[in-house]
Amino acid sequence: MDQPTRFPWNHFPGVYIHAPESFVTTHHAYSAAKAGDIWAAVELVTDTISLKVLDQLWKRFDGHAPILVSPHAKNTSGVDAIPEAMAWVISDLLKWPYEDRVVQLNEVSHAKASGYERLQRQVTFHGAVVIGLNYLLVDSFVCHGGTLANFRGHILAQNGFVIGATALTGKDYSAQLAVTSKQLSELRSKHGHIEYWWRQRFGFGFECLTASEARYLSRARTAESIIAGLEAVDR
Repeated sequence: MDQPTRFPWNHFPGVYIHAPESFVTTHHAYSAAKAGDIWAAVELVTDTISLKVLDQLWKRFDGHAPILVSPHAKNTSGVDAIPEAMAWVISDLLKWPYEDRVVQLNEVSHAKASGYERLQRQVTFHGAVVIGLNYLLVDSFVCHGGTLANFRGHILAQNGFVIGATALTGKDYSAQLAVTSKQLSELRSKHGHIEYWWRQRFGFGFECLTASEARYLSRARTAESIIAGLEAVDR
């Protein structure tokens, strides 16, 4: 398994979410957009993006000269076109540049996936960024936040800065990506004896988990059930 790159969160701000999940997923263009139709995705984003949230993004980040980046694949056939369309729309409305050279290396379907499936099937990225520039992550959906965590890690590993993230939809509780010290302490207290194993398997420690990932793992009755759940995914 290719290991992603992750870094500790260091007070990373919450994800700016634009619309309720039910509003986005019932839109007539949603299915086509998820299947890779870029123009359906543009229509979907245009109809569901929040002007209020765009204003919040402008006030929070415009002074940092952000560069928009979205997780997308080189071959877009059959691949979710919403993140790229959303970046285009935000770029057009806020006049922020969009960097499209960073691409997703592997095809990972997280739709309706379990927590263990999301953790086991990590998204990895390829492509250069410019040292010292500020990047704003744009995605279609935030659930456990692993894709955004790995996307951020790819950029930080090249000495770019990641100043925030926005998603078209997602659960409100998923907006917080940064694992808290309390969550980390609870997870290590309960399952800390497998953290070395975790580092060997995924390439990062518990401090690089998202808040939702840490919460999911903490709910496991035993550390052994975590290992079993992960190893059962690709059998």
